[in-house]
Amino acid sequence: MPKDPVTRNDVAEYAGVSTAVVSYVVNEGPRKVAPETRARVLDAIRTLGYRPNATARALRMGTTRTFGLITPDGGNPLFAGLAKAIDREAAARGYVVLQTSADGDPVTERAKIAELLTRQVSGLLLVAPTADPSLDDVEVPVIAINRVLPTVSSVRPAYREGARIGVEHLISHGHRTIGLVIGGAGHPERELGWRDALAAGGLAPGPVAHATFSRAGGRAAGRELLASPDRPTAIFASSDLQAVGVLSALHEAGLRVPDDVAVVAFDGTPETEYSWPPLTVVRQPLERMAEAAVGQLIDGAQAVEAFTFPTELILRRSCGC
Repeated sequence: MPKDPVTRNDVAEYAGVSTAVVSYVVNEGPRKVAPETRARVLDAIRTLGYRPNATARALRMGTTRTFGLITPDGGNPLFAGLAKAIDREAAARGYVVLQTSADGDPVTERAKIAELLTRQVSGLLLVAPTADPSLDDVEVPVIAINRVLPTVSSVRPAYREGARIGVEHLISHGHRTIGLVIGGAGHPERELGWRDALAAGGLAPGPVAHATFSRAGGRAAGRELLASPDRPTAIFASSDLQAVGVLSALHEAGLRVPDDVAVVAFDGTPETEYSWPPLTVVRQPLERMAEAAVGQLIDGAQAVEAFTFPTELILRRSCGC
C-alpha cells in the first residue's frame, strides 16, 4: 500500500511543538521562533520527509519564489551558460527559474513578459532586452542583463574595457591592421573598446564588418574583411559565435590562424576552447553576474543601479600565444 503523506501534524508531534509553530518555521513568519525550537522543527521536517504544499505556501506568502528568465536566443552558448548560472544561483536561494526566449523581437518579448506575469513570477530577468521591453505595468522586480535600461537595475560585463584589452593584446603581437566584426545597432561599447586600443597604439581603425551574432554572420563578415583593400592581419570579433564563423572563412580562404590572420573573440563560452585553433577570448564573468542579478531581485533596494563586472583575457593559440 502507498505510504500516507507526512502532514504538518506529524511534524508538530515529532518536534513537540504546535502546528502553528511548524507553520511559522515553514513560512518564515509571521512570528519569530526560538533558534532551538526552529532547529527541532527543521530536524523533524528532514527526518520525516515533510514536503509543504508549494502552491498553498505561495498564496499565503504572496510569492511563488519563481523567477522568469527571457533570453534573446536559447541556442546561443553564451545565453545557455548564463541561464545555467542563474538557475544554480536561484536554486541556492530557494527559487526556481522559468526560462523562455524572445528571439530579440520586441513583440515576442512583450508577449513573453505578459505570459510570465500571469504565472505570478516573483521577478524577471531580461537578458539583452530590446530597446522597448514595455515595463510600465510590471509590478515585480526586474533586472536587465548585458544591457542597460533607464528604469530598472542592470548587470553586465565591462564591454568597452574588455574589448580594449583584447585588441591591445593583438597589438602586442605586432599587428597594425586589426579588423572588427561587430553586432548590430545597440551594441557600441565593444566597438568603442576596439577604437580605444587602436588610438592608444597610434593605429588607424582597420576595416569593419557588421554581422549578426551567429556563426553564419561571422563567416559572412570574415569573407567581407578578407575582400577589403586593407585586409587585416588580425580580427577582433564581438562574440564567440561570430569568431567561429570567421575561422571558417579563413580556412576556406586557405589562410592559417594565427600565422596569416590572428583572431580574438568576446564572450568566452566553452566551445571556444574546442575550436581549431582554440580561440583567445575575453571572458564574461557569468557566475558573478548571475549572483548579482539574483541577489538584486531578492535583496535589492528600490533605487535603479548599474552593476559592471570586469572581464578576463584567456590566452590560447588563435592570437599567436
